[in-house]
Amino acid sequence: MTTLTLPAVARSRADLAGLLGARSGSVVLVPTMGALHEGHAMLMRIARERAGADGTVVVSVFVNPLQFGPGEDLDRYPRTFDADLELAATEGVDVVFAPVVGEMYPDGVPHEGVPSEAVTVQPGPLADLLEGASRPGHFRGVLTVVAKLFGLVRPDVAVFGEKDYQQLALIRRMVSDLCLGIDIVGAATDREPDGLARSSRNRYLDAEQRQQAVALSRALRAAQERASYGVPAARWAAMSVLKSAPGVELDYLALTTTGLGELPDYPEPGTEGRILVAARVGTTRLIDNLPLQF
Repeated sequence: MTTLTLPAVARSRADLAGLLGARSGSVVLVPTMGALHEGHAMLMRIARERAGADGTVVVSVFVNPLQFGPGEDLDRYPRTFDADLELAATEGVDVVFAPVVGEMYPDGVPHEGVPSEAVTVQPGPLADLLEGASRPGHFRGVLTVVAKLFGLVRPDVAVFGEKDYQQLALIRRMVSDLCLGIDIVGAATDREPDGLARSSRNRYLDAEQRQQAVALSRALRAAQERASYGVPAARWAAMSVLKSAPGVELDYLALTTTGLGELPDYPEPGTEGRILVAARVGTTRLIDNLPLQF
């Protein structure tokens, strides 16, 4: 039996600096909040390939309080560090950075609406749409912690999943606008055999809710199939699935450009777009998206 070699674990900034200072080659970062699953494993495999044999793959495991609003699931967000470490080992990760909150926010977490001298990243108007409209301040928290991770790890490449498509778009914008010089790689959403997007929050679903949640990906695929007829037809196809889906409480359904801008009803042939959905199944909020080809 082969024994897995666990990644080195850094719990502090000093630990991380010590581990990375002794390495050479490209550094590739996969930021996560833990509760890792096969979707994360796919990101790690991409990272390992980009880093090569001489490079270093770093996975961060940090449940970032700044991106959770009042009443959201910060306290019950799954934390499975031992299992996370084993999964990282199977994918050839070199370093796992798992800091406590005080390492990332030594002066305290600058909560939304509470005066603070801390510098945070203001993400601009794109952050007020879709997820931002439903979760005010969420992307300020996301971009702030990602910027901190970039500063601490100093990666050449960072790998993110497309399931959080708006987040990916904002991170790319931040890297471009702030001239950070990091190659951002987006990986297609990993899915269960029935089409449900893999998510750490799926474990909140009971058996019945798990079946209900598949309606999200079914709706997106229905829109894909009708996209050649224009935006109204694609939207109607998706809404028809969602309206007939028991247990699914729709938050939003949006058809946009690839940059999350507004689409005309009948785009020019060959135009690419995106369809994004958010809904609650029971008490669990799920998101998903797929590309569209008009």
